[in-house]
Amino acid sequence: MTAVGAGNGVKKIRRKLDGVLLLDKPIGMSSNQALQAARRIFNAQKAGHTGTLDPLATGLLPLCFGEATKFAGELLDADKTYTATLSLGITTDTGDAEGREITRQAVSATQDEVAAVIARFRGEIEQIPPMYSALKRDGKPLYEYARAGIEVERAPRKITIHKIEMLECRDEQVSIKVTCSKGTYIRTLAVDIGERLGCGAHLIALRRTETGGMSVASAITLDVLQAMCEDERNTVLLPADALIAHLPAFQLDAGVSAKVMQGRAVECPFVCRDGVSPAPTGERSDSRVRLYDDGRKFLGLGTLTDDGWCKPLRLVASN
Repeated sequence: MTAVGAGNGVKKIRRKLDGVLLLDKPIGMSSNQALQAARRIFNAQKAGHTGTLDPLATGLLPLCFGEATKFAGELLDADKTYTATLSLGITTDTGDAEGREITRQAVSATQDEVAAVIARFRGEIEQIPPMYSALKRDGKPLYEYARAGIEVERAPRKITIHKIEMLECRDEQVSIKVTCSKGTYIRTLAVDIGERLGCGAHLIALRRTETGGMSVASAITLDVLQAMCEDERNTVLLPADALIAHLPAFQLDAGVSAKVMQGRAVECPFVCRDGVSPAPTGERSDSRVRLYDDGRKFLGLGTLTDDGWCKPLRLVASN
């Protein structure tokens, strides 16, 4: 445990805690604010999140504590699913409800026409990142330029919309469900849909429902978490390997696992877990594997080489 200063001079001891929390982030709170709130509730030494949600957005925000932070980056590249609500006929300078209104136009499109336009965004498309974003130009976030009234040129980026469907269209508001690749801005998608319809649009609600195979149905709110006792809170934490559950798992015998924990490469094959064995050379879409010892304790992440070896990539600290 780590001692930290408290306002009354009493030292508060932070807990060494490992695990993953599926948080249902509330509206109006930044991802970092949500992270720090959860960290205080758990009194955890070390914490990190797996990718940001705007304050306007709610929904699934996986948080990592302790050793799980080593694998937080896995979800940055994961596909994500959102439900979003667009307001047609109005554009704002931020592309969402937090911005200043720029234009207002009549909406003449029918429900069928709206659905047809939305469907055209399916597949690989290009997006120009919004000015109100954390992307950097010359070391400065774009939103700082935007707040100063400066617009800088942004190169379009390729993203993939795997699925998109209209859920409802009523009173000039459209609800959609989107499954997309990393780097997708739903605000920009809303603006682009409005442009295609010829009336403009902006995002008024956003909820992330899935990321990396995890669902908001399993998430917990800060209020519920706060009301729990410490033992109850500990039961809602997932193990660190939940972040890489999509990768093949291998169990190593005692001698091999000891070498791996020393950072040494070991020869394949291993004892296979979950009915999965290494793909033949040249057929691997992802050469990484989860590694476990003979007691099924998670050791970390390794990568299989084409010449039949496994190299440790990221290991959990041994007790």
